[in-house]
Amino acid sequence: MIDGIETPGSSLDKGQLRRTLRARRAAVPEGVRKRAGRAIERLALRQGLIRRGWRIGFYVPAKGEVDCLPLLNRALWMGARCYLPVVPPRAGGWHGGRRLWFSRLGGSARHWTVNRYGIPEYGHPASRLRIAWLQVVFMPMLGFDEAGYRMGMGGGYYDTSLAYLGRRRHWRKPLRVGLAFEAQRVDRLPHDPWDIPVDLVITEKRVYDCRRGRRAGPAGG
Repeated sequence: MIDGIETPGSSLDKGQLRRTLRARRAAVPEGVRKRAGRAIERLALRQGLIRRGWRIGFYVPAKGEVDCLPLLNRALWMGARCYLPVVPPRAGGWHGGRRLWFSRLGGSARHWTVNRYGIPEYGHPASRLRIAWLQVVFMPMLGFDEAGYRMGMGGGYYDTSLAYLGRRRHWRKPLRVGLAFEAQRVDRLPHDPWDIPVDLVITEKRVYDCRRGRRAGPAGG
């Protein structure tokens, strides 16, 4: 347990844990929210995660997620090729309907729409690629542990899009970086054998290298 959040081994199921973490994220003070975006930008730059010409995935923050727009703007200024996720239409079944496309940001406002979740989305059809062709992807989350296991909003889009990593030994792209508030960290998150953890988590306070935690041993679940 950490700060009142029970973790695996308790009676708390994923749905309950998701609700608890959503409440924790919503309770982050406004002052912390305003500072977090800039703090995460500085930490990401120190890690060398933004480079000219790199294909980098971002997201449009919604529903209390960490603001990654300062980092996105810096990446554009540095000459990185910046992409945003495009939620697929409902048709297509679990895998066909939940694999994200990523569309490169350009200069035309006419490609902006609002997806079915009410989130602004940039959907230029001529500049789309799958997540495997990004060098780095920054991902939102509800909660995380130090082994890199991530709890999202429950849609399964990132999990499905990254499922190929469970079948490949050599192709490890992209580097997966979760962005969160420090308050979203828990001791351990429940996970399944096919879950793909993130490599790094950046909060307003520090960088967690989750690869070290996985080398030290499993996080349970």
